[in-house]
Amino acid sequence: MKQKLLGTLAVSAVIGLSSQAALAQDTIRIAFIDPLSGPFAATGTNGLREFEFFANEINEKGGVLGKKLEIIGFDNKISPKESLIQLKRVIGEGIQFVFQGNSSGVANALTDAIEKHNKRNADQRLLFLNYSAVDPALTNEKCNFWHFRFDANADMKMNALTDAIAANPSMKKIYVIGQDYSFGKAVAAAAVKFLGEKRPDIEIVGNELHPIGKVKDFSPYIAKINASGADAIITGNWGADMVGLAKAAADAGLNVPMYTYYAAKTGITKAIGAGGVGKVRLVHEGVDNPALTEEWRNLQIKFKKNYPDYDFTQNRIANGLNMLAMAIEKAGTTKPVEVAKALEGLEYTTYWGDKLTMRAEDHQIQLPIRISVHTDKDVPFDGDNSGYGLLTETTVSAEDASTPTTCKMSRPKD
Repeated sequence: MKQKLLGTLAVSAVIGLSSQAALAQDTIRIAFIDPLSGPFAATGTNGLREFEFFANEINEKGGVLGKKLEIIGFDNKISPKESLIQLKRVIGEGIQFVFQGNSSGVANALTDAIEKHNKRNADQRLLFLNYSAVDPALTNEKCNFWHFRFDANADMKMNALTDAIAANPSMKKIYVIGQDYSFGKAVAAAAVKFLGEKRPDIEIVGNELHPIGKVKDFSPYIAKINASGADAIITGNWGADMVGLAKAAADAGLNVPMYTYYAAKTGITKAIGAGGVGKVRLVHEGVDNPALTEEWRNLQIKFKKNYPDYDFTQNRIANGLNMLAMAIEKAGTTKPVEVAKALEGLEYTTYWGDKLTMRAEDHQIQLPIRISVHTDKDVPFDGDNSGYGLLTETTVSAEDASTPTTCKMSRPKD
């Protein structure tokens, strides 16, 4: 009886493995390694919903090479160490494509690990598709063939933001505040660099970094900003840290403009509320309002119908996933090295009409950049169901947004 039971279990196990193998052949599996728990869970979960939505859009049109895309979430708890653990799971499951975006610290760990893995395991290679980690080093001194970035880097964004600040003669004092890790440091360095070049008369009255994801009360920081006499704030804060900063500023009645990278949605728009109308500005890719094309307007409506508690927070997710699908079709295979070659120089027109190019030299996307203002006027697509949203004020062309690269890329021979 015992032998019969063991035999049955063995057969069941074989059937289970065979079913998984068949499923893998029928789908193109894509790993999403980002926070799905902890203080930044709202940001990661919203991003996962967006990936699922756009994968379904592609699947409804026939998929890629006749196969469906499948998005699989892996919770990294915003930790580089945990991300490497999840990467091992991804490799073990035979997944070839990895999307990640939240935290340049995580991205730096993943790009190093994937490059090393690919050198040692030519038959198990992966592509790292970075949709939001914007440390400039990733496409400069740390560039590698297996990493592609679908977002403007921190320098490109700061170049656009400081143009807007420099054009305002009333700006005399700026306070820079950010998270204490690679991205926050890159934002601070870029602010000092570009303001120094464009408006050397502007005084940086504060340049402060705080622990990422650990500050519960930002009111002491707001008090220092207020006391400094700053005419404006520059911040790269995102997720829970941007929510906390926005709430503290609103509670204190801080009445100065705020120039930001991620001050929208996932609770941030609601936290900013009425106090940020006309004062909080965001540098970003894509566009919310006006929708620019009927297709984009209809997609925003469809997403909201499917996910009423979520928003489009990162239009670059749509760009990255669609460009990956195009590259796989162009390559005629899911083999990472061939897909990477197909991605190099690939041109793509977004749902809202922008033309993008993946620069082959460093795998940095070239795209228009927008600066939008937080408002309650003319925003049919709001954030957090709050009635407040983003209205585009300025569009910087892809050519003007571009910055040079120091990348010296080594490409595989096979």
